[in-house]
Amino acid sequence: MAPLLNDDIKEQVSDMLSTMESEIAVYFFGTKEENCEYCNDAQQLIEEVSNLSDKIEFRTLDVGEDVDLAKEYHVEKTPMTVIARKDGDQVIDYGIRYAGIPAGHEFSSLIHTLILVASGESGLNDETKKELENLDKDIRLQVFVTPTCPYCPPAVILAHQMALQSPRITAEMVEATEFPALSMQYGVSGVPHTIINEGAGELVGAAPEGMLMEHIRKIK
Repeated sequence: MAPLLNDDIKEQVSDMLSTMESEIAVYFFGTKEENCEYCNDAQQLIEEVSNLSDKIEFRTLDVGEDVDLAKEYHVEKTPMTVIARKDGDQVIDYGIRYAGIPAGHEFSSLIHTLILVASGESGLNDETKKELENLDKDIRLQVFVTPTCPYCPPAVILAHQMALQSPRITAEMVEATEFPALSMQYGVSGVPHTIINEGAGELVGAAPEGMLMEHIRKIK
């Protein structure tokens, strides 16, 4: 199988990942079922990136065989990538996910998120951090994207920052064209489109953290 990343990209990514402050766990969940059209390509891309740093523990899992782990990490669809921080033998799961292939412009958000999780620091402003610390409800952010969307990575990264900051928030990138039924369910016609708590709220377009917080506040 031909590599997806050429030598120049591998060198650039390797240099970026060398700044990671701690070890992380990258768990790829696929399935041997024939209906997972994108599983092989997604696995290959995630594995090639993971191999560029000795601080990344990469595992390939199957939702049909690794049922307990799929349940533990709330994997509902494939391909799905879980990015978590490691503290010795402990895996700290912030609820940060990629559903589908983080290709095209989303490749940059993948690298950014790996470094973000390794740092353990969200980078959000103090006001947002304080509000998230006092969050009294669970929030699920699903950021629908396409590989050709240049405005999508900031929306994905912001959602991941919030998940890193608050244990009550989970955040996943959803590649809209890979999950057409889900995109149709939420009326996704343009990207980025952030769905909050299965449609209780939504935000279209890339927005600053203050605007996303406004929409989170409205969720009952």
